[in-house]
Amino acid sequence: MEIIFGRNKKEQLEPVRARVTGKIPAWLQGILLRNGPGMHTVGETRYNHWFDGLALLHSFTIRDGEVYYRSKYLRSDTYTANIEANRIVVSEFGTMAYPDPCKNIFSKAFSYLSHTIPDFTDNCLINIMRCGEDFYATTETSYIRRINPQTLETLEKVDFRKYVAVNLATSHPHYDAAGNVLNVGTSIVDKGKTKYVIFKIPAPVPGGRKEGRSPLKDTEVFCSIAAHSLLSPSYYHSFGVSENYIIFLEQPFKLDILKMATAYIRGVSWASCLAFHGEDKTHIHIIDRRTRKPVPTKYHTDPMVVFHHVNAYEEDGCLLFDVITYEDGSLYQLFYLANLNEDFKENSRLTSMPTLKRFVLPLHVDKNAEVGSNLIKLSSTTARALKEKDDQVYCQPELLCEGLELPHINYAHNGQPYRYIFAAGVQWSPIPTKIIKYDILTKSSLTWREEHCWPAEPLFVPTPGAKDEDDGIILSAIVSTDPQKSPFLLVLDARTFTELARASVDVEMHLDFHGLFIPDAGRDPGKQAPSQEAPARAAALVLGTSSAQLTAVPAPGEVRERWSFVPFPHGAHQTKTQTLGMAK
Repeated sequence: MEIIFGRNKKEQLEPVRARVTGKIPAWLQGILLRNGPGMHTVGETRYNHWFDGLALLHSFTIRDGEVYYRSKYLRSDTYTANIEANRIVVSEFGTMAYPDPCKNIFSKAFSYLSHTIPDFTDNCLINIMRCGEDFYATTETSYIRRINPQTLETLEKVDFRKYVAVNLATSHPHYDAAGNVLNVGTSIVDKGKTKYVIFKIPAPVPGGRKEGRSPLKDTEVFCSIAAHSLLSPSYYHSFGVSENYIIFLEQPFKLDILKMATAYIRGVSWASCLAFHGEDKTHIHIIDRRTRKPVPTKYHTDPMVVFHHVNAYEEDGCLLFDVITYEDGSLYQLFYLANLNEDFKENSRLTSMPTLKRFVLPLHVDKNAEVGSNLIKLSSTTARALKEKDDQVYCQPELLCEGLELPHINYAHNGQPYRYIFAAGVQWSPIPTKIIKYDILTKSSLTWREEHCWPAEPLFVPTPGAKDEDDGIILSAIVSTDPQKSPFLLVLDARTFTELARASVDVEMHLDFHGLFIPDAGRDPGKQAPSQEAPARAAALVLGTSSAQLTAVPAPGEVRERWSFVPFPHGAHQTKTQTLGMAK
């Protein structure tokens, strides 16, 4: 398994042209940008956990049927400090770094003190966030790093704490049609309270970036949720939104703050302070987006661990949300590098299979309903919500499907009724071996798989002007456990799940986490046919030429239609705009 997990991957700084077999749809123009760990040893030191590796960005630039690949390590402060020292000197969640043994006793004492309230890493290796015209590599600390999506150059570091009091934040924000960004972070013992903070990054002001103003400077607290435990807040990886509500799961997968504060002195990682408490319930917090206040009903369910929300929507007075659940926290343990050996696939088994479950919550509870009665009257689900005393509701989910992870949807349906889920297929091993399209309505699925291939999360990109939910394509970066087989970008028809094309590259490509597709907004992808200058134009794009340089300027007085895209991470909404030629 070292070919996938343990070996440091080389950067591909100059774009390399992929070998395309099949035919890429002419309308598909843009950049698939991905993020994940690529370096696990620095000098003679080694990270303990696969999730700790230094962030390696990589991209597939698609233009006029041509594909170019490049990769580059995120030049974070963490990366720079480690490389300069030729050893791991910045701690990650699963790996505690220690001061140089040559330092004097005063330096050591200061180092111990500084780790009591840790300043976490800016090794942003999990996802890519779009904020206005800017793109950021993200992790689960308070730090994000702005990047150039075309050149993969690392730009400035941003600390959320300058704008909102959070020590941690998710890498799975939500976006609305206006361009606002919603996210959740944890504020640890701030003014004597630990709380979960939902914050909003407003849509950018036109021309704001040219004036040097980032939307991040206008970040505001949307609302906050008091943690049930001051010193044991819940770990979470994502959250859900519907049209009118926010769903936050306070699950019994908890961080022990006191243990974290002493982890450095005790010689253990922060990850050792994370534990699943099977005796506790999962609290379901529902926030009304219109009032920014929690709904009065208290909801809860059995203990579980959720990394990924799928979608949520409202129907007939109920809130429905779908999540991938585990019965314990064993998933994280399996990815310690000591376990990632040649027998990993055979010997490393989850004690709980990822399961897609649907929860249905009544938004208005009849006070006259009998205790123990089921408050859900929808005929489309078997999920139950049982009334308890003191306005509490115990939720029993409907089991939809087993063996799905890294779920994605057509983001035009985010917060709305939907039918299809695109996901990586796993069984008792956490390693994906196939891509699945799951139909919630018919409970059926379509599958793509190939021997020795491990797919990354599948991203859905809609066909321009599409009316059907599954009218589009699926993009997934595929790595192979066979050294003789080149990695490739897979392009599937999202409706039929047949392969349209693949773009193979003779490089070492890493297994990544998350990412997004950035459509080329400078042209109408639904109408413009490939030109004879396609290779030259593609090369110009991947070499860093701006989209403005690649788009012809309208003649004076000319009106030209183009497509602009609302910044959704899994594809794009399309809105027709007009570009006016200016008189010289």
